[in-house]
Amino acid sequence: MSNLSVTIPANPPDRLDKALAMAVPEEAALSRSRLARLIAEGAVMGPQGVARDGKARVAEGEEYLIALAPPEPVETRPEAIPLSIVHEDDDLIVIDKPAGMVVHPAPGSPTGTLVNALLAHCGDSLSGIGGEKRPGIVHRIDKDTSGLLVVAKSDRAHHGLAAQFEAHSAQRRYLALAHGVIDGADPRLRGTPGVSFEEGAVLKITTRLARHATDRQKQAVYFDKGRHAVTRATLLERFGTPPCAMLVQCRLETGRTHQIRVHMAHAGLGLIGDPVYGGARRASARALGSAAAAAAGFPRQALHAAHLGFDHPVTGQPLAFDSPLPADMQHLLDLLRAAS
Repeated sequence: MSNLSVTIPANPPDRLDKALAMAVPEEAALSRSRLARLIAEGAVMGPQGVARDGKARVAEGEEYLIALAPPEPVETRPEAIPLSIVHEDDDLIVIDKPAGMVVHPAPGSPTGTLVNALLAHCGDSLSGIGGEKRPGIVHRIDKDTSGLLVVAKSDRAHHGLAAQFEAHSAQRRYLALAHGVIDGADPRLRGTPGVSFEEGAVLKITTRLARHATDRQKQAVYFDKGRHAVTRATLLERFGTPPCAMLVQCRLETGRTHQIRVHMAHAGLGLIGDPVYGGARRASARALGSAAAAAAGFPRQALHAAHLGFDHPVTGQPLAFDSPLPADMQHLLDLLRAAS
């Protein structure tokens, strides 16, 4: 059993379970529902003793101890899952991940992940820096985002790649289908906090990102806390009559969890199919015509990691890889083009 110490921050929510959900560190991976169960089980100790009421009021600066049972040991096993390999050498492997595949095992996805597939393909040659559940994983993309990512097979490659991602020197460009259109003359866009325009009609979104105050599965935009995040978006094509949807290229300067999805939604340009951040501003069915039903029913966020570039961490050779749109996004794009 281990104890996690949590201090209630300034301006906390009005009940204990919500306040703890906002205050616990991201790496603890404690949702509000999990915290509510821990409170009910008597596993949370507060200033007045054991706290058993999740609705109890809290105050800034109060300290709570959360008793956490050690995690059950999990053995990540190799699984013979087909991989789309773009490049492989002794130090690294570049994968074109399909939508629907989780990168590494987690409580809700213990098997069928990219790591399980890599263990079968690479054997013991993956870098061990990430631990048993994340061998070789330097960066990741969401389960329902498709496209390119690089995995380290040696520890020296892991260190070198991690340094490039930390320094933001790795090049990552995504293609997305989104509601709305980037327009530098749009007063709504220009009036959105954190949104600006650069030369070439490039939309720049600069905010901080942190866990949502009450939903630990989501990220949220902040300006006074969280991690610095910058996304640049360029309009490639517009669809609808009048234009109300677009194909957009998003370039990451930083790589935070759900960054493109959160930033685009913050700008009122939520991704088509995004069940979490899609937002209220959506392309109208009338404007999209014959493509409206396909856009409304698209089963995942329409986001694809299309380009990945970095220097080989051992040889220093510049490497760059491109991935075409997967079939589901290409089909939706064709429908949008035909309807326009």
